[in-house]
Amino acid sequence: MTLRSLDRYVRKLRDEVAALDVPTGTAIQTPPMDPIAFARQAGLEPDGWQEELLTGEHRQIILLCARQTGKSSISALLALQEALFQAPSLVLVLSPSLRQSQELFRKVKDAYAAVGPECPVTVESALRLELVNGSRIISLPGKESTIRGYSGVALLVVDEAARVPDDLYQAVRPMLAVSGGRLVLLSTPFGKRGFFHHEWTEGGPDWHRVRVTANECPRMSKDWLDRERAAIGEWWFQQEYLCEFVEAEDQVFRYDDIAQAFDADLTPLFGNAA
Repeated sequence: MTLRSLDRYVRKLRDEVAALDVPTGTAIQTPPMDPIAFARQAGLEPDGWQEELLTGEHRQIILLCARQTGKSSISALLALQEALFQAPSLVLVLSPSLRQSQELFRKVKDAYAAVGPECPVTVESALRLELVNGSRIISLPGKESTIRGYSGVALLVVDEAARVPDDLYQAVRPMLAVSGGRLVLLSTPFGKRGFFHHEWTEGGPDWHRVRVTANECPRMSKDWLDRERAAIGEWWFQQEYLCEFVEAEDQVFRYDDIAQAFDADLTPLFGNAA
């Protein structure tokens, strides 16, 4: 869209708002699209589990998905869907590193370029997209100093969640307290540790859990997976492609053995000590 056509669109939008006698500052809602048509227009032919996410209303979602199965693509669409059709919304995309933040955010911008021209951009940078409807999509690297200060978050997406530090996860959760916003965690496993493993195994019924292995992805052939298993070894293959939480290579004691050593019915030996 050229600057001239953008100017024409904004003036037309202002005229329509004035005709409706809408108070100044009121966000303009983009009419919702059929979610599946929305995905296809963005260039994604969704698998069944992706269709369910686009059409569902789950508040907390964990995507335990193998590499290249489409978890980043569907998360980018969920972020854009929120910004376009639930305006004005603040959407945060958190990743462990700047590079990973840029990669996922690029998927958001690519999808927007395909489906969002009728809702023009007012501010755009490598990690930020602000729309004329008042919505913002902001991508952040995983440092506590960069995420403090945000509130009223409508959707929080945590990419590569198994590699995000626990203290950072605890710091971002309060951003959803007042807004009642949605939370999406996506990752492959990275050992039996951290909040991602805990939420998947012990997080309770509030989470909508989705597990997609490489064997369930129609775009990966068995021959290629067999070669990949031989190339990277069993430990990595089980995590990256079979979505299994395996013991860390440097772990002395098994996670299950440690868990069984605790008994909630026992009184601590020094529990009454002053």
